[in-house]
Amino acid sequence: MSTDDKLKKCLKEGEKGERHKGLRKIEKSNILAKGYLDKAIHNFRAMSDFQRIGYSDWSASASFYCLYHCLLALLAKEGYESRNQSCTFALVESMIEKFSITKEELKEIFDKDVTEDLQHSEKILDVRENMQYSIKTTLEQEEFMKLKEKTKRLFDKLRKDIER
Repeated sequence: MSTDDKLKKCLKEGEKGERHKGLRKIEKSNILAKGYLDKAIHNFRAMSDFQRIGYSDWSASASFYCLYHCLLALLAKEGYESRNQSCTFALVESMIEKFSITKEELKEIFDKDVTEDLQHSEKILDVRENMQYSIKTTLEQEEFMKLKEKTKRLFDKLRKDIER
């Protein structure tokens, strides 16, 4: 499905009922964006906290949601609310020229074209899903540091867009 078709579907889903699953047009909101940024910061800190107390498998989820909440902050600034990850990624991708993050960097978080060998994918969403749905309970130190550094690099770039 093309990005345009995906966005049309997401916006249509967003019009349905109170518990929407897609995208909804809202008033642009710096206040909501700041709230999402605060949550992103909270999740970034949680990455290290989880690792320190022996729950580094949860660090992968905290990494993903740190960046995902940054994307929701960008959408709030642009006047959108999303309740669906694939809709969020499609909308951010469609607006990529407005942000300093590149399409390639966005694909470091999630790449819909990666469909094989997900166990070895280094995309942040794939790492989160591998940790969440496997029986593995720890990220190796090197794997954790690589994930943290990638998350920090992308977070810093997204944060600049949110705060400008």
